[in-house]
Amino acid sequence: MPRGNAQQTKVHYKGAEDDYVIFVDSAKAVQEWKEDKSIPLSSVVSGWKVFVTHKQGTQGILDAASNGSLEGEFGTHKDDDVVKAILEKGTVQETENPERQADRNIANGGTVAH
Repeated sequence: MPRGNAQQTKVHYKGAEDDYVIFVDSAKAVQEWKEDKSIPLSSVVSGWKVFVTHKQGTQGILDAASNGSLEGEFGTHKDDDVVKAILEKGTVQETENPERQADRNIANGGTVAH
């Protein structure tokens, strides 16, 4: 059975000093939020963590952004304000993780001679 092929949607913001990424539920949810700001952010954002990629675009290692780097880039480290800025100015990217297929437990199958 294939595993790991889940849809992943993130918003990438290229800042002056670093690149920032947040994960969202879907591109459609982001678009609806941009058109109607009365939609709660909790319906759009998937987790309240802002990640920094150390100028590696969306492909780099995702580390949690420090309050200092958020202050320097956005002028605040409040999650709501930073997430709103990333949603408004960032680019939405949808990716699908490749599925993984492998034997789950070879000790329980016919691949091991008994």
